[in-house]
Amino acid sequence: MCTDSRAACREELKMNSRRPPDGGYGWVVVISAFFIMGLTTAVLKNFGLFFLDIQSHFQVMTSTTSWVTSTTIGMFHLGAPLASVLTLRFSQRVVIILGGLLSASGMLLASLDLSLPWLYLTMGVMQGLGICFAWIPANSMVSHYFVKWRPIAYGIASSGECVFAILFSPFFQWLIETYSWQGALIIIGGLQLNLCVCGALMRPLEAPQSPIQETKDNLEGDAAELPPKRKVIFQFSLLRKPELLFYILFAIFAAAGFFIPPLFLVPFANSLGMDKYWPALILSILALADLAGRLLCGWLANMRVVRNLQLLTMVVTLLGVVLLLLPINQSYWAIMVFVCLYGFLFGCVVAIHVTSIVDIVSLEGFDNGLGLFMLFRSFGGFIGPPAAGWLVDQTNDYSSAFYLSGACLISSAVFVVLVDRILQKKKCIEAEDQRSNAKDNPDAEKVN
Repeated sequence: MCTDSRAACREELKMNSRRPPDGGYGWVVVISAFFIMGLTTAVLKNFGLFFLDIQSHFQVMTSTTSWVTSTTIGMFHLGAPLASVLTLRFSQRVVIILGGLLSASGMLLASLDLSLPWLYLTMGVMQGLGICFAWIPANSMVSHYFVKWRPIAYGIASSGECVFAILFSPFFQWLIETYSWQGALIIIGGLQLNLCVCGALMRPLEAPQSPIQETKDNLEGDAAELPPKRKVIFQFSLLRKPELLFYILFAIFAAAGFFIPPLFLVPFANSLGMDKYWPALILSILALADLAGRLLCGWLANMRVVRNLQLLTMVVTLLGVVLLLLPINQSYWAIMVFVCLYGFLFGCVVAIHVTSIVDIVSLEGFDNGLGLFMLFRSFGGFIGPPAAGWLVDQTNDYSSAFYLSGACLISSAVFVVLVDRILQKKKCIEAEDQRSNAKDNPDAEKVN
């Protein structure tokens, strides 16, 4: 109850109205984010289907072709701070719509097939920024609408990437065969225009103050108490937190390994003599296993059986081991088993590695923390695929790409362990301080 003053009562009502609803319209936001994930990262995941056609068309080396995907991944991450600032300045809705227009334009312009550098600009820079401008605000909206059910809500939203990847793998392959890779890009660009519709559904959480209430406040002389205009400041000061710095190092190493397998799975399968539709089937099975991992790990994280960072350490380490073993036995069924394991563990990592940022910087700093996380992760995503392509060119063996990916992921798990230890140490210190204050002020404890 608020009995001190009317101003205190109004402040309490404002705070209650800003609390995440953990449901209601939040589920519309989750469904919208589900489609956004599908129309952005699921498209990026299937870039490997275009790899051999583009390489053959321009008659270039593997490492040169891989820069198309690498540029997309790099811009997807480098644009994160800009997306965060634009979200704070305008709204998630506006930025997502802008992202949809950029993504669609990038694909449509890429279909003109002017040159390989033209693909770097269109499929790389424009598509990457478009994916970023849609993906970052969508994650932000889900995190702001949910607290109790955040892991499950994020798991459902992120599963859109898997569901669409399952559908897109055979669909894109059919498009390439029917309309060529240039015609396929036109159709994909048209599909990505639906990101604008998804953005329109992203209703801001804080409702504006009604004119009647505003007039009443002015008459009561409380106009000075109205919230000031929100300042758009990107909090680079968060980098002073050692736990965030270690988590960023995890992001760099993990990103270097994350984006290699989806790009090289199709060429690897083709090098083993598999029919062209079997690699597409492998990507669909990978996406199905990814979906199972996201939903199961999101549910497990919501149960709080283990700490998020502990769970993240386990699944990242196992993911690295699976990638090291994947190319050893080159029979079809052995590859399918390892692809299923890889997809499942990849989904587990995706389900919790973004929401864990809240544990490090709190919900208040999530938008800026996510922007910094994505910004620095770009270095790993930008270097990983070309480095793997260079190894393939040197060894003439696609297996080397998977060895590099596995080594990077296992290395990244070390930094998650360090983050978890720092946070647990801080919690212990805070608990001791609270106990000390309680002993020093027993009367205050009784009053409370």
